[in-house]
Amino acid sequence: MMLTLKSTLLGLLGASTALGSALPPVSSNEVKSALVKRANPSPGCGKIPFGSGVRNINVNGKNRQFIVRVPNNYDRNRHYKLIFAFHWVGGTMNDISSGGSDRELWSYYGLQRQAGESAILVAPQGLNNGWGNTNGEDVNFVDAMIKDIESNLCVDQRQRFSLGFSYGGAMTYAVACARAKDFRAVAVLGGGQLSGCSGGNDPVAYLGIHGLNDGTLNIGGGKSMRDRFVRNNGCQNTNAPDPGRGSGRHVTTVFQGCRPGFPVTWISFDGGHAPAPVDGGADSGARSYVPGEIWSFFTQAQLQS
Repeated sequence: MMLTLKSTLLGLLGASTALGSALPPVSSNEVKSALVKRANPSPGCGKIPFGSGVRNINVNGKNRQFIVRVPNNYDRNRHYKLIFAFHWVGGTMNDISSGGSDRELWSYYGLQRQAGESAILVAPQGLNNGWGNTNGEDVNFVDAMIKDIESNLCVDQRQRFSLGFSYGGAMTYAVACARAKDFRAVAVLGGGQLSGCSGGNDPVAYLGIHGLNDGTLNIGGGKSMRDRFVRNNGCQNTNAPDPGRGSGRHVTTVFQGCRPGFPVTWISFDGGHAPAPVDGGADSGARSYVPGEIWSFFTQAQLQS
């Protein structure tokens, strides 16, 4: 659509130049209006929004909770990204939204800082602080959150994202399997296949990050999860080397030949079961390269249309 739009606008501008005053010039506002049409606005666009805080919804007879962070200076007519950040086993939505000891530097796995008020951020609360997804109930919870949020806030429905660590990574993987057509990209941090994989045959942009020495959820399982989307996304089988043990480094592999709009990137690091590795062996939400890698993956050009 973008190429067609660009050709149309260039054609109009060229015709205007050739014919002089025969055709009016294309104004910057007209160009902006045409570009905005690329977005798929939610029903909440233009409405008076709800504010940041805890939301309660009923899903199949169970009360479910989640925290929403609405950007400061929210514009009801701007189409925002929508990002779900799932907590680890024993964690809570408050751990995600607060950022723990690193506070706003690690809020929503560091994406609050990275997004710079350009995204609506969501921290869901798992039942019993986990994501068992029994009979798909947690995927249904995701559906219900989307409906509630997008009925009241302005979201670009082509710009939904999910990420999580450990059990939260497993839940993000379940979302990738069951709702690939509804999400633009996912990031699985130290995940395992604990929340199921209903469907799992559709492509979705996939970023996996895993510790080489993970003794909780083995990196082999993470690679198997990754490879499902290497296949689904039509990527070539690419050598994805691990860093040397004891090197304290991370190695990034961008898979080649993937279908346009469905990239796969894999980062393995010399470390254990940790969401915020730092080269050299530390784990720090304030200093980790992980938030920047996730944000760069989510905002790369091929995912913006």
